[in-house]
Amino acid sequence: MTDKQPMFSVQQALDFLLAAAQPITDQDTIATLAANGRVLAATQVSQLNVPPMDNTQMDGYAVRAADCASGAARLKVTQRIPAGHIGQPLQPGTAARIFTGAMIPAGADAVVMQEMCELEKAADGDIVAVNHAPESGDWIRRAGEDIKAGGVILPSGTRLRGQELGLAASVGLATLPVVRKLRIAVFFTGDELAMPGEPLKAGAIYNSNRFTLRGQLENLGCDITDYGIVPDTLAATRDTLRKAAAQHDLIITSGGVSVGEEDHIKPAVEAEGRLNMWQIAVKPGKPLAFGEVDRADKEGTAFFLGLPGNPVSSFVTFLLFVRPFILRLQGVSAVAPRAYPMRADFNWPKADKRNEFLRVKINADGGLDLFANQSSAVLTSTVWGDGLIDNPPGRTIAPGDAVRFIPFNELLY
Repeated sequence: MTDKQPMFSVQQALDFLLAAAQPITDQDTIATLAANGRVLAATQVSQLNVPPMDNTQMDGYAVRAADCASGAARLKVTQRIPAGHIGQPLQPGTAARIFTGAMIPAGADAVVMQEMCELEKAADGDIVAVNHAPESGDWIRRAGEDIKAGGVILPSGTRLRGQELGLAASVGLATLPVVRKLRIAVFFTGDELAMPGEPLKAGAIYNSNRFTLRGQLENLGCDITDYGIVPDTLAATRDTLRKAAAQHDLIITSGGVSVGEEDHIKPAVEAEGRLNMWQIAVKPGKPLAFGEVDRADKEGTAFFLGLPGNPVSSFVTFLLFVRPFILRLQGVSAVAPRAYPMRADFNWPKADKRNEFLRVKINADGGLDLFANQSSAVLTSTVWGDGLIDNPPGRTIAPGDAVRFIPFNELLY
């Protein structure tokens, strides 16, 4: 790839990445309790109805609706049915005291909530005065109302959250087949980088990208091998790429992807594999690289993604490109974040030729405020903000304009 090749647009770059991402097929079977954040490897079908039987939605009395048609019935209470217990068939002219979730006894066709009843104690048994004329089916959850036996409950490629795990548990699934964890190697280039806890020498900066990137990868459930800060030489960069390619699906680097004399990522990847995409018409994050690194001791390659070194550029390009690429490798089909039209409460008079992603915050009036400093080095904006405005190339923004807002909670998990 030559340096003069035209820059990809954001959509072209994303389409290119997703077309290259072949989902991994290896899978594990794990306990449903341990499957939070994993990706389902096979569609799950329920073997039973949920609920498995007709049951009551609330505490009250199970009755025959015909016995209460007058709206002022008096019925003998012949049984008490807590949840988890099976009652006896309900005889005409009687009622059953019943509690939320309990199975409706045969013969009953309605439940009257306890607030509409008055219980009278008597020597020969309790009597309930039902001050309501119920209709057949009142306050009854029918068997299979939520899930029908034989129905799909979770399709393959679903990212499992608490609610999906609860749904799986509701049909008795103790284990789930999940895509094995993606194996990702990361390393960071730049002789100026230091780790927190080390003395900060003149001209040095702390390596914030290491912490940001690892946090983002952990949110996606990846197995991470961290090679740390690699010396700023072509030989060291090539050596680390070779080691990382041997055991990993994807290599991610931060820094060194520009074309300066001390930027070694591009020539190193070209020497150890190939670079398929480099430079995107996006701000921040223009120097994003994508390619493959050959495995020296076996067939195949490891994917490579090189992020810019500036912290906001690295953060934003991860959200826009790396996250959807990883999700597609995991077998997730719907990888695009949802965007919402919102009102800009600021002025952005300078149009750029690139697709800009501006850090903004939702204000008390329901509009969006702009972080004052949109520099790619100001990491404060990513903590202050609630999300990004996707601003197309060549567009200015005036107060009151509708803009395309992508909240961070659509991008970080």
